[in-house]
Amino acid sequence: MTINLPDRPVIDSEDAAARATPPPPGPPRSRRVRRSSGPFRILGVPLIWIWACFNVFLLLWVILTAFRNGSEIFTDPFQLPRSLDPKNFTDAWSASDLGSGFMNSVIVVAVSSLTVIALSAPAAYVLSRGTRRSGELITMAFVAGMGIPMQAVIIPVFVWMQNISTYMYDTFGWWDERISLYLIYVASSLPFTVYLLTGFFRSLPRELEEAAALDGCSSFRTFRVVMLPLARPGIVTALILLVISLWNETLLALVLITETEKYTLPQALLGLYGTMQYTSNWGGLFAGIVIVVLPIIAVYIWLGRRIVEGLTLGVGK
Repeated sequence: MTINLPDRPVIDSEDAAARATPPPPGPPRSRRVRRSSGPFRILGVPLIWIWACFNVFLLLWVILTAFRNGSEIFTDPFQLPRSLDPKNFTDAWSASDLGSGFMNSVIVVAVSSLTVIALSAPAAYVLSRGTRRSGELITMAFVAGMGIPMQAVIIPVFVWMQNISTYMYDTFGWWDERISLYLIYVASSLPFTVYLLTGFFRSLPRELEEAAALDGCSSFRTFRVVMLPLARPGIVTALILLVISLWNETLLALVLITETEKYTLPQALLGLYGTMQYTSNWGGLFAGIVIVVLPIIAVYIWLGRRIVEGLTLGVGK
């Protein structure tokens, strides 16, 4: 008995190799990211929106109230102003030397912030690339300096600056209290700025420095030409935070500056409060608050995105 078996297909060796080889990996399938719907997210997001809307409402209310007079503010505080007359702003600018206080703040804050960045960037770069144990100790010293409140050392700072001013008067016959404020601003701002920039420089790749060294660049030129441009987001972040903190600083200015024409803007605003309290020009007081607050809000709107970029650029590297 003959059994006829079906013919087997002839398989070429190339076809067999093609079937044995797994297909190349294609583009990953898009997976739908499932967001967490825990109680913190359910309660936190509405609370954040409520808090943000509340602050925006307060800002708009202060701006609109700056265009009203004192009697209207107390009789109907939430009524819109009848006109946008800038008289309160001109009164606030001329009263209590608010204009000179604004210029003093601009000069002191700008010079102090740039000095802090100029000193902190090289120091942070050296500490981030150092391999000695002394570098870690110095970094920890800067971190410890961040935890010392200014209120705890205000008396030694005052005595120290009085001694410096007395020595300068006796030696050169001249000294400016704003220089004392500038020195303390720089000294008190260095710990946080060095700590912030040290972490940012550590996130930058070392291969770029090695490539620059192979091209014959010195350490200083490598820092200036290669690493400093890469650290621009972190430097801009540190600069914004410095400007915001120094612009609103009041305690050191009250302790170190005694002459009216050298007052900073927060000091001038306190003087404006006393003046408007006796004249009942509360609209002028609100106009002074707007003059103090709006520059910082404008800077934050202009460069606020750089803060998030600078703080998160090195994450995951």
